[in-house]
Amino acid sequence: MRTRPPVSRARLALALAALLGGGALTALPAQAAPEAGGLSVQYRTSASGATADQTEPWLKVRNTGTSAVQLSQVKVRYYFKADSPNASYRFACSWAVRGCSAVTGTFGTLDNPTATADRYLEIGFTPAAGSLAPGADTGDMQLRFHQTNWQTVRQSDDYSFSGAQTSYADWDKVTAQLAGATVWGAAPEGNDPTDPTDPPDPTDPPGGGQALFDDFDYSSHTDPDISAHGWSVRANSGGPGVPGATWDPSKVTFVSAGGNSVMNLETSTAGTGASTTHTEVLTKDMKFKNGTYAARVKFSDAPKSGPDGDHLVQTFFTINDLKAPMADDYAEYDFEYLPNGGWGEPSNILYTTSWETYNPDPWQAVNQHSEQRVSYAGWHDLVVTIDDSAITYYVDGQHFGTHDARYLPERPMSINFNQWLIDLNGQTSTTPRAYDQQVDYVLHVKDQVLTPAQVAAKVAGYRTAGTGFVDEVPAS
Repeated sequence: MRTRPPVSRARLALALAALLGGGALTALPAQAAPEAGGLSVQYRTSASGATADQTEPWLKVRNTGTSAVQLSQVKVRYYFKADSPNASYRFACSWAVRGCSAVTGTFGTLDNPTATADRYLEIGFTPAAGSLAPGADTGDMQLRFHQTNWQTVRQSDDYSFSGAQTSYADWDKVTAQLAGATVWGAAPEGNDPTDPTDPPDPTDPPGGGQALFDDFDYSSHTDPDISAHGWSVRANSGGPGVPGATWDPSKVTFVSAGGNSVMNLETSTAGTGASTTHTEVLTKDMKFKNGTYAARVKFSDAPKSGPDGDHLVQTFFTINDLKAPMADDYAEYDFEYLPNGGWGEPSNILYTTSWETYNPDPWQAVNQHSEQRVSYAGWHDLVVTIDDSAITYYVDGQHFGTHDARYLPERPMSINFNQWLIDLNGQTSTTPRAYDQQVDYVLHVKDQVLTPAQVAAKVAGYRTAGTGFVDEVPAS
C-alpha cells in the first residue's frame, strides 16, 4: 500500500458475470426457528411493463409463527431469466422501513435453469435489521436491479414477476428461508433452496486448509489479546499518505454494531500534515500466501464530522516488503475505496489491484486492476482468492475482476486494514473533520479457494460455535 501519483491507469473491462451470492456475512448465532411456515412474503412491482429499465420487486416479510425471528437469519429469493447468457446485474435499495443499509442483495445462478429462470436475486439482512415479533412484518422494502450496462430488461419471462401485482399480496413465486430451512414459496422446478445440513466443523475447512478467523471482539487498542492474536496497531511514522501525518493507535477502537463487535478505524485532519492522523492494523507475521481472503468492511462516503471532500483511501489488502526497486518477488492485493476520488479520479471509485512490483522514484508500476465508479458506502463482503493460475476478486458475492498469473505471489504476505489521506487537495478547509472505516471480521483459509457462499457458511459456522478467534496458519 503506497501513495500513487495521479497518473492515468490502463482501463480494464470489468468481468461482472453474476456468480453465486454469499448473502450477508454477519450472521448471528442461530435462533430457534418458528414452526414450519412461520414466514410469508408479500410482493408488488412499481415497474409493471413487459420490459423496463430496471426490475422493481417491492417486498414485505411477515412473521406468521409464534416466536421472534432474527432477520439476519432470513433469506428471500426472487427468480428471473437473464437477458443474455453474459448479462450482469446490480442491486439497489431505494427505500426500506428497516433502512437500506440493513438490506443486502446478491445474485446467484440456478443449478437447473428453466424457461423462466436461470438466476435469482437473494435478499438478506444485516444484524442491524433487528427482529420480527410474531405477527410483525418488515414494512416496505422498495428494491430494484438492472443490467450493469443499463440495457433494457425483459420481465415478462421472469418466474417471480407479475405486472398485474401492483399492490402488496402474498406471493409464493418467491422463496423465504429461515436459518437455512425453506419456509415459504416454491422455487422454479428442480431448484428448491437447500435445507440446512449439519454445519462443518468451523476449524476444519474443506480440504483441510488451516484458517485464520478474527471477529475483532476486543476492548481497546491496548487489549493484550490483540498482540497475542498476532496483530499490530501501527504507531510508526512514514507513508503512505500526507507527509507529516501520524499513525495513531488510539484511533483504532472497538464498537458494537447490530449486537456484534466491529473494529473502527478513524482518520482525521484539520487541513495540515501535522493535524492529520491515519490508522492501520496489520498482522505481525508475513505468513499468508495462496488461498481465500475475506472481510466484511463498512466504507464511508462522508465524514462523521466536519466538511467533506478529502481524498480518502479505505482498504483491505495483503502485502509483503519491497526488497529493492522493481524486485520481482514483491506482492500486494488491494481493495481500495476512494469516496471522494484522488489519483486523478474526480469522484468515488473502488479499485481491486494485483501488484507484481514497482519503483518508488521515479515512479514505475507493474500491476493489473479492475474498477467500478459508483458509491460503495455501507457494509460490503470482500473476497479475494489466489491459486496457481489467477487472482479473483468478489464484492458482495459478485465477480469484480480476475487478474493474470503474472501477478501471483512469490513470497508470503501480511493482512492489513488501513485508512489514510492521499493529500490535502480535495478539501483545503482548516476545520477539523474525521472519517470512519469499520471491519466486522477477517478470514483467511490457506491453500483453499472458497466461493463467497462458502465464505458465508464458514463465518456463520464460527459464530454459531461461539468462536471469536482462531489461527491455525503455520509460520512461513
